[in-house]
Amino acid sequence: MYGLVPATLTAGSFRSLSALVASATVPMAQLRLLDIAVIAIYFCMVIWIGFYLKGRSNTSEEFFMAGREMTAWIAGLSFVSANLGSLELMGWAGSAYQYGILATHWYWVGAIPAMLFLGLVMMPFYYVSKTHSVPGYLSLRYGEPARVLAAFSFALEMILMSGVNMFAMAVVMKVVLGWSITFSILVSACAVTLYVALGGLRSAIFNEVLQFVLIWGGALLVPILGMIQAGGVGGLKTKIIANMHSDSYFHLWRDTGHFADNPMGVHWTGIVFGLGFAISFGYWTTDFLVVQRVLAARNLRAARMAPIIGSFFKMAVPFIVILPGLLGLVLLQNPDGSRRQLVGEDVVAACASGSGEGSLSDPGACSSAMAKTTLPAAYQQKVLSGSPDAELHSYNQALPLMMVRYLGPGLLGLGITALIAGFMSGMAGNISAFSTVWTYDLYKPLINKKGTDSHYVMVGRLSIVIGVAISIGAGYLVQHAHGIMDYVQALFSIFIAPLLATILLGMFWKRATRIAGFLGLLLGIVFSVGMFVWVHLNPANLRYVALSDAAKPMAENVFRALWACLFTALVIFLVSMVTKPRPAAELEGLVYGVTPLPKEDPVPFYKNEYTWAILVVIIFVALNIIFW
Repeated sequence: MYGLVPATLTAGSFRSLSALVASATVPMAQLRLLDIAVIAIYFCMVIWIGFYLKGRSNTSEEFFMAGREMTAWIAGLSFVSANLGSLELMGWAGSAYQYGILATHWYWVGAIPAMLFLGLVMMPFYYVSKTHSVPGYLSLRYGEPARVLAAFSFALEMILMSGVNMFAMAVVMKVVLGWSITFSILVSACAVTLYVALGGLRSAIFNEVLQFVLIWGGALLVPILGMIQAGGVGGLKTKIIANMHSDSYFHLWRDTGHFADNPMGVHWTGIVFGLGFAISFGYWTTDFLVVQRVLAARNLRAARMAPIIGSFFKMAVPFIVILPGLLGLVLLQNPDGSRRQLVGEDVVAACASGSGEGSLSDPGACSSAMAKTTLPAAYQQKVLSGSPDAELHSYNQALPLMMVRYLGPGLLGLGITALIAGFMSGMAGNISAFSTVWTYDLYKPLINKKGTDSHYVMVGRLSIVIGVAISIGAGYLVQHAHGIMDYVQALFSIFIAPLLATILLGMFWKRATRIAGFLGLLLGIVFSVGMFVWVHLNPANLRYVALSDAAKPMAENVFRALWACLFTALVIFLVSMVTKPRPAAELEGLVYGVTPLPKEDPVPFYKNEYTWAILVVIIFVALNIIFW
């Protein structure tokens, strides 16, 4: 069985590079020469792109904003790819294994409306203000205190999210190749640091486009081969019902009328308002990780088209992410032919095998952890007795387990390269966004307001190195989460939901005041953290946050985000009503109603952003009806 904390780390000792490799577990697959060549070529390409673009990243505008010269297609693909990291590939495949097709909500209702809203409504304000960051907009609208608070919270979020990507990639390497967690993190972190520090955002964007192609080319193999063995959609559905004794795993909306009727333990109100509004709009319209890619577009029309182009690909992502998790419910088997049992990270850690200093092997802790799962009693006995056909794996390992099952020499290398590309994409996005916010919204206004342009570029490169170093430590925090995506959604509910209310009220309500924006954001974050701590100190309190005893961690996240967003909005409203607003003349370019929107030249209907947005809406509605 695979433990998730290497003995070298828990023992607190430091060893040589060879010792880190030697601490690896027995691999599930052996890479052939062709596999190694595919992976090596990929690493060479991404580092070469960094060196090649270094000469075009000398000014701050080039380094932090890619010169604002990206086409709509490049910005759109980068926009999606920055979000399609290894935590998406692994985390949502694991969530699909755990919750079924309900996980698709995070790609459809949890993304598409918000992406269209960003492109059609919010981009004119972001783009014409020429801000380098979302906190930069808050500075213009609410003042420096709001900007600094948003920047600090965003920087912390990006570091934690970068750690998630590191950990996700390390789990792949551990399960598939037997590499230790620490060794995998160090190798991959060094590669990302090198090419982002060299080429800045331009390097990150071009690599993200390359990684987008590799992710689709490598990850698509598993669902294709899996669907053939499962007997198509009909065969897969029949087998899932037989294994899980329920057809709820195959419906998006039908069973969300009651918390206890679906595997996620969530109500449709949480999906629509918590996920579809608070988390989705918060992430896609205010999270600078993705907004930065659109701001790099060469003109306003390109900036508006980029999220719309990205939405087409976003709707298709479940076919390479969610489908492998569903296939795992019927195709992942033990040597004796029984269905392989996947559980949360906490159970795997409690049941980790091994001996010696730093070992987590504890039969009592393992038995206690498994008692909280739905594992059959007979299977639990196999685990406790050390039976080789009862090896425990976590939900997050569903996709790499499927890869090992289906991909042979060469193809396995391509599949692993796809996951590495996902890691590179996700982490590079986090780190490049962190560097921009740190330099423009923290270092420049608080530490050195009069630095030269080259000085700020140097600070940006240095912050990338420091950010990666801190992210390495943050990566080990994830192993204590129930699952990767539970951890990620918890971060969004804490940092993103309050920010959404702050920006929307500032952008659409001219009465919102400076002090109201700052206090609303601050108290909203504190309120969300308070709910998180309250539930984790006493799990019985979940019924008050998620409105039901049958709710599960993911339901808690979506409802926490909704309450945090509403609480922030209430604070801003109340404080604004008792404080003096800014004159309307000062809000031009910042608030709807007092800002003349830029006029665009007419184009043929097939180039108009509204035409493509309508097509996206039609496909979006059709998919939700088909999988109702």
